[in-house]
Amino acid sequence: MRRINLREYKPSQPYPLSVQERDALGDSPLSLTIEPALGKSDAYTLTPGSTVGALEIGGLSVLIQPKIGIPQLLSLACYAMGMFKHQDRRWFDFEEQPALPDTLALALAAAARRAFARGLLHGYLTHEEALPTVRGRIRFDDQLRRRFGLPLPVEVRYDEFTDDILANRLVKAAVARLGGMRLRSPKARRDLGRIAGLLDNVSLVAFPPNSLPQVSFDRLNQHYRDVVGLSRLILRHSAFQSSRGTVRAAGFLIDMNTLFQEFVTQALRDELRVSERVLRSDQDLPHRITLAMQGRLPIKPDLSWWDGGVCTFVGDAKYKRTQVRSVPNADLYQLLAYATALDLPGGLLVYAQGEADSSKYEVRHAGKRLEVAALDLDGTLDEVLASVKRLAQRVHALRDQARHLNRAA
Repeated sequence: MRRINLREYKPSQPYPLSVQERDALGDSPLSLTIEPALGKSDAYTLTPGSTVGALEIGGLSVLIQPKIGIPQLLSLACYAMGMFKHQDRRWFDFEEQPALPDTLALALAAAARRAFARGLLHGYLTHEEALPTVRGRIRFDDQLRRRFGLPLPVEVRYDEFTDDILANRLVKAAVARLGGMRLRSPKARRDLGRIAGLLDNVSLVAFPPNSLPQVSFDRLNQHYRDVVGLSRLILRHSAFQSSRGTVRAAGFLIDMNTLFQEFVTQALRDELRVSERVLRSDQDLPHRITLAMQGRLPIKPDLSWWDGGVCTFVGDAKYKRTQVRSVPNADLYQLLAYATALDLPGGLLVYAQGEADSSKYEVRHAGKRLEVAALDLDGTLDEVLASVKRLAQRVHALRDQARHLNRAA
């Protein structure tokens, strides 16, 4: 398998590609810009977008490194999923920094070893089956409906104490997803193999990435929190799909645009001490919002603060570009549309550090104030969260201004 090593937003060296390989990469979820290399007839320059990670497609193994370090990236992803509040350096820091899937494999194996040190967690599962003998309770209604009075087999319901429970199934599914890739680290492959062997009696379940089940934790299973959290992270961002015909694609991918928005939203909620019903994301708005009359031109702001049915703050989170430092007009127009539609005095536009300078804009004839802030993602999670505190202060100031105008009206 040929390897292609790329870096987020950075044009690559020329890579020779067949027509089939070029088309498969173009149809993949990598969001690559593919351009013919100057002076070459069968080579191409590949420029990744905001998607990072690894993907195996056809005979190609594509690795896209993020701009920030892998430990920082995974710490942000874990925090956005509510896994932990302070970075644990043991999880993702290794003497030699491997690729993103390999880092996750090593971290998952280490977390699994800690969790399984007491033995696999067991629990009770309820089964409903037709058996030749009575076990547990007879389901009389089903017996009469399905067996028409025949004594055997017996429709029963019983509880079984087993290690084939949801927590172990999530771990096994994550191990299988990463194990299905050609990991570049021999240690990662060996460690995953050992964990897979411990889970031999656990069912392998295909969990959909967008609707992963939650595991409730208590004092009996608290030691499983880390390994289950990592497993859910892996399953959420695993990419398995068909591309062209029989060409298969498998990998682990993170869209930095989505991750940045989710992290900013969760971190602000924690800092402001409000719930998801107060500081809402674009996926959980209380009602449809439109810019035009008669319900036309719908909009979905990334961030909005709701006091009951009244919005008192609006914001947007943008992770993009690498060298352009001025704020694109389109982003400011979008924020202006949010503030206008929600009848607010202004809004906040949050960029990743280095994407834009902090600034403020007073809009002519509209009385709107558009503020721009930058959040530095380099450094430890605690350092990033310290910057979020300053963002929270600006959110409070904009919200107080909106509430003051509402009272004056």
